[in-house]
Amino acid sequence: MNEDRAVRPARPATAALLNLLCHLAAGAPAEMLAPAAAADRAALDDPAEQAALDAALDAALDIRHTLDQHRRREAELAALFDTASDLAALRDTDAVLRAIVHRARTLLGTDVAYLTLHDPAAGDTFMRVTDGSASAGFQQLRLGMGEGLGGLVAQTARPYTSTDYRTDRRFQHTEAIDTAVADEGLRGILGVPLRVGARVIGVLFAADRRPRTFAPDAVALLASLADHAAVALDNARLLEETRTALVGLDTANRTARAHGEALRRAADAHDRLTALVLRGATVGEVAAQIAALLGGDLSVHDADGTALARVGTAPAAPPADAVAASCAGGRAVPADGTWVCAVPAGSELLGSLVLTGRPDLSDADRRLFERAALVTALLLLLRRSVAEAEDRVRGELLDDLLTPRAPDTGRLARRARRLGVDLTHPHAVLALDCDAETRPRLVAEAARHARHHGGLAGTRDGHVLLLLPAGDCARLARELARALGRSLGTPVTAGAAGPATGPEHLPATHAEALRCLAALHALGRTGDGADLAALGFLGVLLADRGDVPGFVRRVLGPVLDYDERRGTDLARTLDAYFACGASPARAKDDLHVHINTVVQRLDRVGRLLGPDWNTPARALELQLALQLHRLAR
Repeated sequence: MNEDRAVRPARPATAALLNLLCHLAAGAPAEMLAPAAAADRAALDDPAEQAALDAALDAALDIRHTLDQHRRREAELAALFDTASDLAALRDTDAVLRAIVHRARTLLGTDVAYLTLHDPAAGDTFMRVTDGSASAGFQQLRLGMGEGLGGLVAQTARPYTSTDYRTDRRFQHTEAIDTAVADEGLRGILGVPLRVGARVIGVLFAADRRPRTFAPDAVALLASLADHAAVALDNARLLEETRTALVGLDTANRTARAHGEALRRAADAHDRLTALVLRGATVGEVAAQIAALLGGDLSVHDADGTALARVGTAPAAPPADAVAASCAGGRAVPADGTWVCAVPAGSELLGSLVLTGRPDLSDADRRLFERAALVTALLLLLRRSVAEAEDRVRGELLDDLLTPRAPDTGRLARRARRLGVDLTHPHAVLALDCDAETRPRLVAEAARHARHHGGLAGTRDGHVLLLLPAGDCARLARELARALGRSLGTPVTAGAAGPATGPEHLPATHAEALRCLAALHALGRTGDGADLAALGFLGVLLADRGDVPGFVRRVLGPVLDYDERRGTDLARTLDAYFACGASPARAKDDLHVHINTVVQRLDRVGRLLGPDWNTPARALELQLALQLHRLAR
């Protein structure tokens, strides 16, 4: 019985079902299952078996379709995973966008894929990336909200498809969109939104150049890709913003470090310069330190532009307009390749600093230069305070020295020595005068001259007085009047007397200097400088002790010396000439010589005394000197 069962042949219907299952198991496509079942069905005679085979074929086709769907879904899921992995690895926004569009075209097998992004400023979307596109106009297309398929997707945040966009009246057609779509040749179009939360940031498209109906699976696949793409795109945006923020933070850190270093350097420089000032450093020492800190050459000037100190630079006056601009703005200013910084004390200009050799001064060094000007202002104020105190002491001493009484001259001499004035050497007393408005500046300039030359300066009875070491008082008075006149910009008159040695002679010398100053004004020589001796016979009259031989020597000296050397008689000829009313013809009779001899002698006198010897003023002095000389003989 077992043997009968083993050798019994299979029934035809069973064999047909087994054959169908084998094809299905082998993975045969649906197109192969129907022909195979039709061949087996022809071998069956029983209609019931044929119907059963037809039902089995339908089930096999359903199974095949289900397996194909699962396989396709697995492929799509694998592609989505690959896409997510690829997008996660990208860090550049442009690379992310290109990858999104290329993968969409590949997964859906379309002719073209493209992506638009939302422009919040313009309120529309613009074409950002395309893949497979050939039309330049299409690649530059912009879609308003609600316009066309893409504008509707962006406005509603819902996917839309069109089997043939050209004839699809569901969408708002515009000339620009229709022209661009026609240029690209697109027919079937699918668009899905790119969303980050509730916000639509763009639209992802897949399109064919032939009519195409996009199945729900294709819509779901592109929507899934769009979701991945939106997250990756937002991550790329956040990453780029983070990178930008980090770059900005790094720049800010570098700026802060540089600013901190500049502040530290400026504070250190300020401390070093202040320490120099407090130790009693000179302007030159402070200038050398500033030049070393800034790596350039420096000159320090007072308010009048006079150089107080120079470090490695040639003498040059600071540009007045640059000093004024710096003083007005409170900042260092560039001027012809140099930097100028005013040195103010409140509203008063004390001086200026001029830096050369650093045309490219950085902001930090510029602030350091300005801080150096503040320290220089402190130094100049201290110097001025010390100088003013010293000037008061010197002025008090000068007042005591010129007082006409019998003080303790030894005590005065000791006070003078403590101030660096040695009264055992000859000194001149000078009385200075200028207009009333400029007199305060004249006092300051006189004090500066006194400090520079080792003398004393002060005021007494409305006059500015100087006590200076001197040998030639007349020359000193002339030079001082010219120098002070140039410095102050107004005429300065200087009357001198002396030189005197010892404190006991100074009161009388002072009185003589005042008489000389008054005589200069009376003679109309305001702005000039002289002593009484230089005023000729008027000086002899005004002097306390008339120096007659000195006057004769100053007026007639060259003639007397010539007569003594040559044995000539020029002085007698000159005396006869004036005695005869300046007539050579009458003088020849008194001299008993030819008139040509008189003329030759007078020519010699002119060469010895100068061409103006016969002017009224010189002639008067010559006649007085001749009479005094005759009396002395």
